[in-house]
Amino acid sequence: MRTQKCILIGAGMDCGKRRRGCLMGPDAYRTAGLIDTLGDLGWQTEDRGNLPGPTWVADTPPGELHALSETITWTRLLSEAAQAAIGQGFPIFLGGDHALSLGTVAGVSAHAAGQDRPLFVLWLDAHPDINTPTTTLSGNLHGTPVAYITGQAGFDGFPTLTAPVPPENICFIGLRSVDASERNFIAQSGMTAIDMRQIDEHGIAAPLSAFLARVATAGGMLHVSLDVDFLEPAIAPAVGTTVPGGATFREAHLVMEMLHDSGLVSSLDLVELNPFLDDRGRTASLMVDLTASLFGRRVFDRPTRSHS
Repeated sequence: MRTQKCILIGAGMDCGKRRRGCLMGPDAYRTAGLIDTLGDLGWQTEDRGNLPGPTWVADTPPGELHALSETITWTRLLSEAAQAAIGQGFPIFLGGDHALSLGTVAGVSAHAAGQDRPLFVLWLDAHPDINTPTTTLSGNLHGTPVAYITGQAGFDGFPTLTAPVPPENICFIGLRSVDASERNFIAQSGMTAIDMRQIDEHGIAAPLSAFLARVATAGGMLHVSLDVDFLEPAIAPAVGTTVPGGATFREAHLVMEMLHDSGLVSSLDLVELNPFLDDRGRTASLMVDLTASLFGRRVFDRPTRSHS
């Protein structure tokens, strides 16, 4: 995080699942004051607007792949935008559902390979998202990005990966909804998976510290993908995939503060915000506050907010 320039790229991707609303996510972050917040922390911000990807598609029958061609188009657009932006600053991808990470991680990984540096990915999510188009039971492609970026089979028609992320460079934190096939793949692949029971028993700081130490030792770049459903639904209701028992306010801020202190993060996804499900914008505001912690806001600098 040595650069002082943020590049905002909106991706109102709303076709990775069938429940609509993530289309409005990018502008909700802007309305919640993301640009001013970053500016207050000393960061220059370039807002590149929203990518012109597909915005709507009719629902497919349950179990069939939903919006495959649209998702492929988004993946290409985002990969190109990510690879260009990360060479010019710190890109923040404003989502949009989690299928956007098919493209964002592919793009930043290609850039990292060009710098002869390994890419690591921190996946803050209730779900590991390592199904493929041939194994998904729902047909929702927002559950597939980790499989794609690690080079798994089944992604016919998608852009060819130039730099797959080694599975051992993936760390999940916050898992609490994992398919049996995903559980088996995690166990066999060498991925690091920290579920909420481990966090309950041992805290969130120790496993994150261990992962960050690995990134630092390898001289790696670190992409962070933050899904709203990483958080406890009571504090972040604006997501269509709520799972009880998520990260608390303080646990989430601690993660972001530690990431800032590490100096390792080079790009960020903010995904699955569905403003249609929000309560007076409080989820969007919380996600902006978490971003502020990643970019240097200290705990004693947090402003008091009034929602009256």
